[in-house]
Amino acid sequence: MALALTDKKAIVADLANVAKQSVSSLVADYRGLTVGQVNKLRKDAREKSVYLKVVRNTLADIALNGTQFACLSEVLTGPTIIAFSKEEPGAPARLFKDYVKLHEALKVKAMAINGRLFDAEQINYVAKLPTRNEALASLMQVMKAPITKFVRTMAEPHAKLVRTVAAIRDQKQTQS
Repeated sequence: MALALTDKKAIVADLANVAKQSVSSLVADYRGLTVGQVNKLRKDAREKSVYLKVVRNTLADIALNGTQFACLSEVLTGPTIIAFSKEEPGAPARLFKDYVKLHEALKVKAMAINGRLFDAEQINYVAKLPTRNEALASLMQVMKAPITKFVRTMAEPHAKLVRTVAAIRDQKQTQS
């Protein structure tokens, strides 16, 4: 279906705006997926805060030009679905990795994070990155460990004294 020039400009402006606000982008070939499967992918993307758009390659190329995702222009061939994440760099990779397990027709072409291009094989490594909340929880756990150890060390002499007094009491009770 032919798009009017104003529609094309709106699509390019919308995509360029999303690209400027995003930290990562992923491009995939959705050839072979049914409409229902693509709609399920869109629903899953919304739930994971991933912006997903089926777009013409020429319009995507124009929109991505001048952004950190301009490196993706070399993989914009064939039917293209493009995903952006504004919060977590690994969110699109996790979404597509899970979806490719269910539907092998979906082929990931490449991913870009901060201007660096990752090919389809490297996407699994990106998908394994922890989410922001997981990373913060790990950091807090590492920061909390020395304090916990310090408190236990400070409490140990008192606990040892209590155990010693209790042992002496038990010993005296058994003798009498």
